Parts: sequence; C-alpha cells; structure tokens
Amino acid sequence: MKVESSLISPLHIEENRKFYLESYGCQMNLYDSEIVTSILFDEGFSKTSDPGQADVILINTCSIREKAENTIRMRLAQFQSIKKIRPYIVIGVLGCMAELLKFRLLEEEQIVDLVVGPDGYRDIPSLIRQVKDGRKALNVAFSKSDTYADINPVRFIGNGVTAFVTITRGCDNMCTFCVVPFTRGRERSRDPHTIVNECNNLWKKGYKEVILLGQNVDSYLWYGGGLKKDFYKASEIQRKTSLDFADLLELVACALPKMRIRFSTSNPSDMSEKVLKVIVRYSNICKHIHLPVQSGSTRVLKRMNRRYTREQYIELIDKIRCLIPDCAISHDIIAGFCGETESDHHQTMSLMEYVHFDFGYMFAYSVRPGTPASKRLVDDVPDSTKKKRLQEIIDLQQKHSYEGKKKHLGKIQEVLIEGESKKSTLHWSGRNSQNAVVVFPKEYYKIGEFVTVNIVDCTSSTLIGKTTFNS
Repeated sequence: MKVESSLISPLHIEENRKFYLESYGCQMNLYDSEIVTSILFDEGFSKTSDPGQADVILINTCSIREKAENTIRMRLAQFQSIKKIRPYIVIGVLGCMAELLKFRLLEEEQIVDLVVGPDGYRDIPSLIRQVKDGRKALNVAFSKSDTYADINPVRFIGNGVTAFVTITRGCDNMCTFCVVPFTRGRERSRDPHTIVNECNNLWKKGYKEVILLGQNVDSYLWYGGGLKKDFYKASEIQRKTSLDFADLLELVACALPKMRIRFSTSNPSDMSEKVLKVIVRYSNICKHIHLPVQSGSTRVLKRMNRRYTREQYIELIDKIRCLIPDCAISHDIIAGFCGETESDHHQTMSLMEYVHFDFGYMFAYSVRPGTPASKRLVDDVPDSTKKKRLQEIIDLQQKHSYEGKKKHLGKIQEVLIEGESKKSTLHWSGRNSQNAVVVFPKEYYKIGEFVTVNIVDCTSSTLIGKTTFNS
C-alpha cells in the first residue's frame, strides 16, 4: 500500500528536519536570528529558504512600531495556507512581539503554536518537541544574566563582509515611548573576552568589519558580574578592573587593527568624552556616531524621559565636532509625540539646522501598549499633524543629507566593497568611514577589499567615485 508522503510528519524524521526563519526589525533582531540558527543547527535541523518545505516556520519579530506588528500579522495569515495543507508544521513567533503579547498570540492567532521571547531561544528545541506532543509552547521569561555569549552565531544574514556582534542585551533607560525594556528585559553586559574572540573568529572567516550592538552601547560595563545596577555591590578589585564602553572599544581596536569597527546605538546621556578620544586614537574605528535625539524640545524630551536637554545634546554635538571634525552624525526623530506643540516641532527643526545631520531615521509617533506613555500620557497630536510634521522633518533631512554629501566631493576615501550597486552590475557599492554609500566602477576589485576612491559626484543618499589604487 502506497502512503502519501504529505501525510508523514517530517518532525518524526529526526535526521531530515528543516526550519524556515524570517527576521524583522533592528540589527539586534538579525543577530538574534543567527543565534537561533546556531541553536537549531546543533539540534540537527537544516535551514530552508522555502517555507513550503519547512517543518518549523519561525518569525523573529519587532514591536517598536504598530506598522511592524501589522506586517507580521499579515505574514502569519499567509502561512495559514501552508498550515492547512501540512497541519503538522510548527509555526512560531520569536522576539519582541512575542514578549509583548505573550499568551494573546497563542489565543488569538490560530496558526501560532510556539511563542518565545528574546531570552528564551535556548529553549526552542524543547518547545518544538512540546508542540509535536500536541501542546502549545511558550517561554517569555526574562534572564538576569544570559547574553548568549557561548553561542557562535551562524552568519547567514548580510554580505559576508560586515557582521553584527552584540555587546549588551536589554535596556534600563525606560524612555516613555519605548517598548524595549518590556520586551528585552534588564540591561546586561557581555564578557569582553567573548566579544574579542567572536570578532577574531569573524576576521579569520574573511569578515572585514564588525558592528558592536546594544540598545545603548555607551552604558556597557563589565566587572565580571551581571546587571549594571549590581556594580556597586562588586568587590573593590572588581570595580577597579572593570571595563566601560571606551575600554571595550579600545580592546577590540587593538586586537583587530586591520578590521573596521562600528557601533550602534549611543544614548546622548551616556556618551563620554573618553569614547570620543578612543575613536580619535584608532584609525580602524569608523568616524560615524548614531546619536538619537528624538526631539529638539527640552519639554518633550522630559516627557520622553530622555535624561538630557536640548542644550546638553548640542553641547555633545559641539564636543564631537571639535574632537572628530570629519565625524558623520545620524539621528532618530519622532514626530508628534504626546503633547508636542508647533513650537516644540520648530525646535526640532532648528536643532536639525544647527547639527546638519548626515542622515537619520524619522517616524511619526505611535502608541505602544505597555509603555509608560500609553499609561500616563495622552496621544493628542492628530494623525494629519503628525504626517505633516514628519514630512517637514524628512524634507529638511534630505536637504542636509545632500549638503553633507557634497562636502565629500574631490576627496579620496577608503571604501570597503560590500557588493554590487543596486542600479548597475558594472559598479561596486561600499561604505566609507562615515557610513556613506559609495558606488564606483568594478574594474578588477573584489567584494571585501578596501579600495581608495576619488569622490566625483553625489546624490542625497550616495557618493559616486572613481578608483585610484588598491590600498
């Protein structure tokens, strides 16, 4: 008697299990997906790019904005057709949306079998077995210490040239608009030796650039312990031998003098002059700082619980400009936060005029469930006003971006080739130290090479160059 193969659950064929993984959101989520892949590989799974062939379908989610959640819900609905044909497959939601919604995902989304928060990834294999036994599975517990430092991420995302390396997990800042402390837990810093080892392994595999990641890299603090708040409980010797972010940055720069180093994200209230001086000291640390401002109004910043004023932000900008004149500075800005007046908006615009940011990420405010703003503040700026203010911010930033790009004209810069230009197969695309995209003729160069390029033209988003000689 012939048995249709579609009726046999591959979950029971241990040596042939496949998983499909999609990632949404920030760089931290992409890095976490590489952690999850490593965990599943160790369990004997193989990865597939076709969800229709998978035994396990996982979506690593973002919950920072409502639009991201809506996108993920639509994607889950699309997977329902696969579930109808192959009812034995396991569909799971990972990451921030899983942590935020918890049981609601299992109850509301009929095709979701598994829900795992950012601190529960080690448990995924056992949760899959739990689903196979006919039960819904959930792990949204926070960890006070785990940083996944012992797991070697499987690098399947990106260009094979640049890689992410997480140095902290979680966040303690409690900005009123932000859901991250409620989806990623308390801030923990990772053992610096494991960070250096991971960067060394990447260099040996041919990677030429690392991006050190954290919700707030400048609050990195390692003393051989756990949470930052426990630092003052540490011994005197531990405190004296502790490493802050500037120390870590220098440690990585010294250990890998030929590798480019970037970092993200910085909080203006924590960035120190010590960090800036380390950037100046080492040529392999890129001259770019992503410094979210969110608003140019001190009144709005206070409502956001950002812990700095407009004046303090400008003072930090002045210090950066003084110590690192060629440093690119990018931003995050939220338009239409609770209680934002037209005067507040104009202060944001005037701050942009003062700084002349090189580029930025701009969004209209949307309420996130569970945040302090959702509980204590009124979302009283009309959507039409938010959209109008956002467009004004975008238009001004585009103007500043073009002006900033023009300053590169006639300069010779080192560019790391990342891949083909999106618009021409005859050109390479890469980035300079300031994180600007540069395109130039391919000639005989290869992906992963550092090339010196003479900048001859530009748009608001791209530098156009001609190669001079291979560095």
